[in-house]
Formats: sequence, structure tokens, C-alpha cells
Amino acid sequence: MSEIRSALVIGGGISGPVAATALHKAGIEARVFEAYPGPAYGIGSNLALAPNGVATLDIIGAGDAVRAIAAPIHTNSMSVNSKNFALPGLTGVEPLRLVDRPDLHVALHDTAVANGVRFEYNKKLIDVEEHADGVTAHFADGSSATGDVLIGADGIRSTVRTLIDPDAPGPTYLGMLGFGAYTEISNPIPPGNMTFAFGKRGYYLYWTMPDGRAAWGANLPHEKYMSLSEARTVPNAEWLRILREVYSDDAPGAEMARNTKPEDLMVVGALHIMPPVPHWYRGRMVLTGDAVHAPSNTSGQGGSMAIESAVELARCLRDIDDPTTAFATYEALRRPRVEGVANRVKRMNHTKAAGPIARAAMGLIMPLMFKRMDPEKAFGHEQRFRIDWDAPVQPVRALA
Repeated sequence: MSEIRSALVIGGGISGPVAATALHKAGIEARVFEAYPGPAYGIGSNLALAPNGVATLDIIGAGDAVRAIAAPIHTNSMSVNSKNFALPGLTGVEPLRLVDRPDLHVALHDTAVANGVRFEYNKKLIDVEEHADGVTAHFADGSSATGDVLIGADGIRSTVRTLIDPDAPGPTYLGMLGFGAYTEISNPIPPGNMTFAFGKRGYYLYWTMPDGRAAWGANLPHEKYMSLSEARTVPNAEWLRILREVYSDDAPGAEMARNTKPEDLMVVGALHIMPPVPHWYRGRMVLTGDAVHAPSNTSGQGGSMAIESAVELARCLRDIDDPTTAFATYEALRRPRVEGVANRVKRMNHTKAAGPIARAAMGLIMPLMFKRMDPEKAFGHEQRFRIDWDAPVQPVRALA
């Protein structure tokens, strides 16, 4: 068993509770410190979990809890300028799961608490002090906590990332703002199908919820960067006015925007990706989840990659006594996989904000491209990936 006995986990969103629960399973005490006042703070809209992500949740006993609150997506289609065509998919894997992010946060929190993990809220990290045999986290309220290692699961604006490396890159704005809503629609959408729609002036996606309502998410082209808090200072009625104008020529985008009520609109704010982070760890501090890898939402793998990395980190700390060696091994296991996912969708990010000429060309090219696509070759290695929790981790030597 590892000589690492305790971990401070900074961040209570997705990767933080998963890492803490996996660490508890590995025999390491983990405490989660979250800057927000509770486990579900209305951050984000829907989140897709791929089969590999849900299978990883089974390791910590959270898979069925998430399946119970998520909408299964069995097939996918694409729409370009309101013309639809089916997308090829994998066989022999469970469906994609769509879940509201706040609901997912609660499910992961409850699983962690049931396994003995302690959460502390209103704990905004401001500094970290490293010792020869441990690390102390200092919070804005004047409190502190000490453990053997510290895990930065504090999201795309990670404080831990800048403490590890003050020159670390920050997230890259994709030139789009995110929105989500549930509404009604006159022509029913086939259940279990998600459509990725490239409208005349903006990208959106839509599907049917189990209760029959239409769910949709918009990636609104927006030159000016707006944080979540900035975007939420704009009244929802004004955002809906803009969304109705942008999607006015699209079917069913126009109707979904028109039928959405201001109180049902979820404002997500700026959409980002994380460029490759040079340093995943330093001393007794390490990063996981969106703090170190956040692929575009186009990938459908952001949440699943965060879940996988959290569990793999726990395995490394379980089996390797030395934190530096454990962290180096963790990075060696994860960096090629997460950067491969990011590279797969790099070009797709630009098509979401394409102009009218490019969209016209997409209408001709994309059906042919996807008709010839081999789904097994394209993303079979992503979705069929499974972590063997019981297998011992073989350490790798840390780079100088």
C-alpha cells in the first residue's frame, strides 16, 4: 500500500469528487474544498458522458446513479442548412448519456459522501505552502488544511495550475457563447437521437428528453469574450432576442428559440479549450480534469476524460509511494489520450462559426465525408477504453 495517506482535492465539480472517491477506494483519505457554497451551483447546462466515462464511474459506484438521471442517446445525425443525414456509430457500446451538469455534480457529491469523503464549501484557494513531507493549502477565509499531496481539480481557470507554473497557458476562447434550454416543439424529435445542426448563422444541437420536451443547446458566435458572470448580467430576454434572430432561418432552431421562455434559458458563457499544459505537476501538487485538459465540447469527451484522469491519478497514488514518480506516471498514462481527443476535433471548432460560403460548402462535403467515415477507426479507441482498477500501475521515471 502507498505511503501517501491523505490528499487535499481543490474543486468539487466533476473530477474533484471522482478523484476523492477513487482515492478513498484506494485507502487514501481525501477532502474536497470547493469555492462555491454548494455542490450544484447552476454552472453549465447539459453535459455528454461517453460510454468510457460512464464505465469509469462504475469503478467508484456512481455509474447507475448517473444513468438514472441521464437521457440515453442511441443515434446521431447532422443537419447542415436544415438538411439532415444520419451519422455512423459504434455497435456494442452503451449509449451516450446526456445529463444536466448540476444534477451530475449532486450525484457525484452524494456518491463521494456515501463513501466517507468530506466536503468543505466557501473555500477559495489563495496559496499553497509545500513542506518536505506534505503540503498546506491556504484559503481566502483565513483557514488552512494540510495533506500529503494536493490535487488541482479546480477547472479551466485553475488556481493550482498557476501555482504549479506561473507561466502556464490559460484557456483559449473559441469565439462562441453557450446556451441551453428545454422547450416544446410542434414536430416531435425522434427519441434517443441527437442532431448536430449547422444553421445559416450559428451552430446548435437538439434532442428529446424522456418527458417529451425538446432540449437544445446553442453555440452563439460572439466576437467579444464574456465570462459566465458577465454573460449572466445580460437579461435572458435579451439573449433570447439575439438567439431568435441568429436561428430565425433554421428548422427546427427557429421554433425552439421562439418557444423558449426566458426563465428556462441557461446561460453558460464563453466556450473554451485548453491548449497543451507543459507542466502537469510540481512537488506535491498535480492537476486533473479541466484544469489540465479541456477539449472542445465538440468532442463529446470532456467530462469523460476528466473522470478517467481522476481515477487513473488515484491508481497511481495507490501504487507508487513517491509523489513525483506517481505524478509522472499519471501524466504518461493520460497525456497522449487527452491530447489525441483534442486533436481529433480541432478542425471542427472552426466549422461551428463558419460563414455563409463555408456553410454552403459544408452542405456538399460533410454528407460524403461522414458516409465514408469508419466510426471504429475514428473514435472506437476512445469509447471502448476501460480502466482496469485492479491492475497494478507500473511506475515511469520522472523527466528532469
